[in-house]
Formats: sequence, structure tokens, C-alpha cells
Amino acid sequence: MSKRNSQQAKTAARERLRVERERQAKKDKAKRQSIVAGSIVGVLAIAGVVSYLVVQGNEPSYWDAAKDQALVAPKNTTGKNNTTVTLGKDSAKKTVVAFEDSRCPVCASFEQTVGTTVKKDIDDGKYKLQYVGATFLDTNLQGEGSKNALSALGAALNVSKDAFWDYKEALYSKKWHPEETDDKFKDDAYLIKIANTVPELKNDKAFQKDVKDGTFDKWALEMSKNFDDNKFGVQGTPSFVVDGKKITGSDGENAPMTVEEWNAAVDKALKA
Repeated sequence: MSKRNSQQAKTAARERLRVERERQAKKDKAKRQSIVAGSIVGVLAIAGVVSYLVVQGNEPSYWDAAKDQALVAPKNTTGKNNTTVTLGKDSAKKTVVAFEDSRCPVCASFEQTVGTTVKKDIDDGKYKLQYVGATFLDTNLQGEGSKNALSALGAALNVSKDAFWDYKEALYSKKWHPEETDDKFKDDAYLIKIANTVPELKNDKAFQKDVKDGTFDKWALEMSKNFDDNKFGVQGTPSFVVDGKKITGSDGENAPMTVEEWNAAVDKALKA
């Protein structure tokens, strides 16, 4: 091998080495840039998610927004914001104020056990009943079924007082009342399905539209304030008040939960 050829070989080798180093350097640079870009994208993505969650958290829920809706009250109501619902004969001298939450399992138990007796008393003119709908379980259990059911009850009341009572009875029935933690009443379709078992509401398109449109959502919120702001010391449901005083069962604390306890407590209250 000549010296010239040897030198050319070395020069060629150096050139190949230089090219390879440059190629590797470019590759390493591109990799670093990719990592940096990826990190930036990741940070931006995280920031975007955080910003989205913050925005979502700050955006009012549907029911928060419903507070600003125009108040539409159902028929068969009186009082402030038309949130007084009184059932029974005008000739009845006394009024039992009943506080109930549609999701409340104890309310369901009361209605299934004592509801028929209460309805007979009302029809006989023994007393009037003023219904107060509460929605505190939605707050306690993170849901909206109490509010949605109360709005649907408003839609039933808009049809008639009998429709209201029968629908309330259906909502609390063993067949339809869900577990306390199951927020099934948030589903309009479920509320309408129950309503279709009530003769006056079956296939009533106007009622169904009111439920779907939330016609009485604002009214339901106003109604529930009557529970929140009550002056009788009522904090749970079911609760019953006559002449400003709570009536209780044999334990002296909770609502009467049997027909016998109910009759004894109400008769005593009506005579006072």
C-alpha cells in the first residue's frame, strides 16, 4: 500500500467519523428537543386539565342556575311564592303541617304504613294537611332526586290536588321508591314512568312536558326553603306539626310510625 493510499484511507475514515458524530449529535439534539417539547406539552396538558376543572368547579350547576329562573307556580297553591300546599276540607278547624323529602326512606315507610289513614282523616274533615317538601337529602347524599321529584309533584299539583296526592303516594310506594343512596328520582323518564301508574296523570302530555322542561324547578327550590327556614325546630323528615308543636310517637322524639301512634298523637294535638 502506498503512503498516498494510506493517507487517503485515514482521511476517509476521519470524514466518516465526523459525519457519524454530526449525525449522532443531530439525533441527540432532536431527542432533547423532543423531551423538552413533550414536557412542555405535558405541563400544558396538566394546566389545561386543571384549568378545565377549575372552570367546571366555578360554573354553577343546573340547580344553582335554576335559582335565577322566573318563578312558575303550579295551580292549587297559595301563600308566599305560592309554596303553600293545603289538602283537605276548608271546614276542618286544625291543620297538620307535614314535612317530607321525596328521597327519605323513613317518609316512604310512614306513607306505606300510615298514609291511608291520613288520607281518610283529610277526606273526613278531621284536619287539613299542609305539605312542605324538603330537599336536604340531595345535599347530604350529593344528588338531585329530591329537587327533581318535588318539581314533578308541582307538575302533578298543577293537574289537581288528587293527582298530587296519588302521585306522592306512588313515589313512596314499595314498588317505586328507591334506596336512599340511589338517586333514581333525578331521571325524568323514571318519574314519568311512575306517573303513568296514576290514573289522572297517565299519558298526560302536559304533565310530562312540565317534568321534562323543569317548569316548576324554581318553585321546588322555593318550596324547600319552607323546610330550611321553618320555625318549629324541624330538622328531619318525616316531621309533623300542629299548632306550632311537633307531634311524636311513643318515644317522644320521632314522628308516629304506626296507625295507633298516629291516631293517639293527632287526637291529643287536636284537643289541645
